[in-house]
Amino acid sequence: MSNHAPDFVLLDPPADALNLGADAAALHVGTVQRWLEDAVIGLNLCPFAKAVHVKRQVRYVVSRATMDGDVLDHLRAEADLLHATPAAQIDTTLLIVPALADFLDFHSLTERAESVLAKAGYEGELQLASFHPDFVFADAEPDDIANATNRAPAPILHLLREDSIARAAAAVPDAADIYERNIATMEKLGPEGWAEMAKKFSKAPPRD
Repeated sequence: MSNHAPDFVLLDPPADALNLGADAAALHVGTVQRWLEDAVIGLNLCPFAKAVHVKRQVRYVVSRATMDGDVLDHLRAEADLLHATPAAQIDTTLLIVPALADFLDFHSLTERAESVLAKAGYEGELQLASFHPDFVFADAEPDDIANATNRAPAPILHLLREDSIARAAAAVPDAADIYERNIATMEKLGPEGWAEMAKKFSKAPPRD
């Protein structure tokens, strides 16, 4: 694992922007990287994550947008950039959107984001995953430990390359069972174990 502060991009603010300066944005990115290292990689929730992290092929981007349309514009721009950039340089992008604190609003926007990517012609090329501090799976109770597999210290829209996922899955035994294994991992860890781990990356950075 790496303890270096990750490079990141703080997007130019739209007209209606979150009051978030570079230092606060860096703290958000730092907590997200800690979550990636401790939870996603440390608990092996995603066996594909370690390689791109070690190779520094993860692009961290912070959006100060507060309006859905601006967030979707930022996501589309990041998709375009990923499409135009070799995977060896940027394999995957984490778009961190601190303003999306309400999970129901975030979930609704995520569904619209899928449509934006499809209309842009990225279906089959790019895949969208989402993470949120209050993530709840459909038909799950809020306190279901399974939700922790998609809980992160900040709202995140994650762009992945379909080709990279396919190559990584081919190298992982029983890749189709990852979801079930993750649930088992969280059940073994338990709510108390997850809460203790989450203390390391759950404190929201202050706004400037």
